[in-house]
Amino acid sequence: MRNNSGSHIRHFDAIIIGSGFGGSMLASVLVNAGQNVLMLERGDWVKRGAHNWAMNASVDLTPHYSFDTPMRVREGGNKDIMGNYACVGGPSVFYGGVSFRFREKDFEPPPEIVGDSGAEWPITYADLEPYYSRAEQMLDVAGDDSADPSAPPRSAPFPQNPDRLSNISEKVKSSAESLGLSPFPLPLAINYRQNGRHKCAACTTCDTFACAISAKNDLATVLIPKLVRKGMTLLPNTIVTRLVHNNGRITAVHAIDKMTKKLHEITADTVVLSAGAMSSPQLLLASGLAQHNPAGEMIGRFLMRHANAITFGIFPGKPDKETRFHKQLAILDYYFGHPEIKYPAGKLGSLQQMPTPPPGLVKEVVMKPFGSIIAPAVKLLTGLLAMVEDQPQFINRIKLDAVRKNAYGIPEAQIFHKYSKRDLAALKVMTDLSKKIMRGTGAWAHYIHQIRTFSHACGTVRFGENPKTAPLDRDCRFRGIDNLIVMDASFMPTAAAVNPSLTISANALRVGETVLKL
Repeated sequence: MRNNSGSHIRHFDAIIIGSGFGGSMLASVLVNAGQNVLMLERGDWVKRGAHNWAMNASVDLTPHYSFDTPMRVREGGNKDIMGNYACVGGPSVFYGGVSFRFREKDFEPPPEIVGDSGAEWPITYADLEPYYSRAEQMLDVAGDDSADPSAPPRSAPFPQNPDRLSNISEKVKSSAESLGLSPFPLPLAINYRQNGRHKCAACTTCDTFACAISAKNDLATVLIPKLVRKGMTLLPNTIVTRLVHNNGRITAVHAIDKMTKKLHEITADTVVLSAGAMSSPQLLLASGLAQHNPAGEMIGRFLMRHANAITFGIFPGKPDKETRFHKQLAILDYYFGHPEIKYPAGKLGSLQQMPTPPPGLVKEVVMKPFGSIIAPAVKLLTGLLAMVEDQPQFINRIKLDAVRKNAYGIPEAQIFHKYSKRDLAALKVMTDLSKKIMRGTGAWAHYIHQIRTFSHACGTVRFGENPKTAPLDRDCRFRGIDNLIVMDASFMPTAAAVNPSLTISANALRVGETVLKL
């Protein structure tokens, strides 16, 4: 790759590919220890301002949902060709801020979830607990889990108290309690303090939107700028095309500057791949690394995404009369099952309050001309998200296209995914429960919206003790390559039934400490 149009950037202690939760949290450990770190990010900084409140500012409608490295969905999904989130801070910039810990028992997944997948967690909740507390502090999470029947033990309280509930949230809370359930505030990485930064304005453009006033505690707001000030080198708009290996080590990273088309060859003592559960296996396979790993056949396998659906209550009038942020409540009473539910037995899932959907997104994604007709009516909707832990299945995978390559010469990724019968049965239990809750809030009817995106994708390069079934060891080191770490959602052997971002963050902090010892 080094030629007349290319260049060699100086040697680093560590190269981190990706600026999402895995990459940024791990980078913080290395940078704070004085290491010389280079972070490569395929996207650019997201500009903040009033334009983030616009109807067309939901992430899928912005340039930060990029198709320059497309993925082809062969089975499953909501579209034939998928793009990638591409921005400094990764998906955190557009997420809703939900920051759950996995439950203690999630680290010992039961047979009804594991099936024949061989999935195992080589660490326990106790191993990760101190790092959960540290990640919550770094993201300044607001929460109160005193009413959470599944809450794991914690060594430190939440850094912030939650905001007051909106009127519609109070109705959801009352309805759930009337059914004997225990609603509690969602843990949110949002700034509710008077601390010199903008305090949350409780606007309705939060989940899937970049925060116009930077009150969401995303990585591009609260962490990456600090790391740059401490000396980390950040190269945005940079596509990594290959990991070059020799004698069991990554000897160079090849990358292209999207703006100048300049080719770079970069070297480092340690390489951390944090491109996400969809792109990390793609780069590993494209770089020919599977043949050097004793579990190489498993790379890209066991793709999980949660089985999700939103039960929208349809109201006679606007349910959110305050026009106020109301993604505020969680209900986890059925998380580990329920005595009245005979099938599926065991773990079920969680419910999370969901706000009225953005009209701009509805107008865009619903088949024309119906999107334009339906969009004005979404103000009559609000609902609950059912999130079910899907089983890790060998058939669900990311694989390379044998023919097609993208504009940067990387073989395109193909996606294959389908849910098991158990996944769908558990989802029905949770949506049936959400219907009962929404009826109690005054909804006249309901509409079930199946979520087919891969926003919670995980599990494609899992860690474990067995070198034949897990490409990564317990410290997320890539087996067969001494200086390669894979640290993003791909490491997870099972998905649990809550949002993955805080667990990625906590594990990245843990793994960062092991990288310092390499």
